[in-house]
Amino acid sequence: MLHGDRNLNEILTGFIRALELMASLDPELMDITARTLMISLSSTGIAAVVAVPLASVIDSREFRGRRFIINIIQTLYSMPTVLVGLFVFLLISRSGPLGSFNLLFTPAGMILGQSILILPLVTGFSLTALRSVKPELRDLARSLGATEYQVMMKVITEARYAVMAAIILGFGRAISEVGVAIMLGGNIRGFTRVITTAISLETSKGNIELSIALGIILLLISLMVNTALNHFQEK
Repeated sequence: MLHGDRNLNEILTGFIRALELMASLDPELMDITARTLMISLSSTGIAAVVAVPLASVIDSREFRGRRFIINIIQTLYSMPTVLVGLFVFLLISRSGPLGSFNLLFTPAGMILGQSILILPLVTGFSLTALRSVKPELRDLARSLGATEYQVMMKVITEARYAVMAAIILGFGRAISEVGVAIMLGGNIRGFTRVITTAISLETSKGNIELSIALGIILLLISLMVNTALNHFQEK
């Protein structure tokens, strides 16, 4: 019982100290948070630029193997992060095809890995959003002389809230993952350390205060992401 009380006191003390670190805008805390947001937002933006047009092409065209491609995309929703990390590691390591770019253990390498990780998710949910648009809209646009590109843009505009929800969902996956970040970033202080990898490291070092503070920030970001996601889903 005494041991349990001591652990509880440590947690409460750590929680209070975490709030103090957040209130004082602790430099290390802010640095890790800023880097996390930069990497996650960048990877989400890259994934969205690829995923939305790809989903639009798949949605607007009938071709052999279309159903198979959709099944592959949906299967990749649950792709393990360590598998993505391994694939990208081999790709950007010194002996890999992209080794000359020196991306390993850099923020750029982490962005590449997270982009690949969330690409199937954003593509699949964007495709679902586009397929929800009524066929009559496409037929009307074509009857008015719209090109296929214009039809695709019209459908994306019509499904913009659902597409935005898919992008936000991808951001939530990117910011909360740890496997790719560790394998490709190396958790280098002041360079590649992000919230999830810092929590793992600081907890193992016994620095409970910083771990809890980072955990609170991650929860707050997740809350904002979910709030935005619900907003767009209601649209």
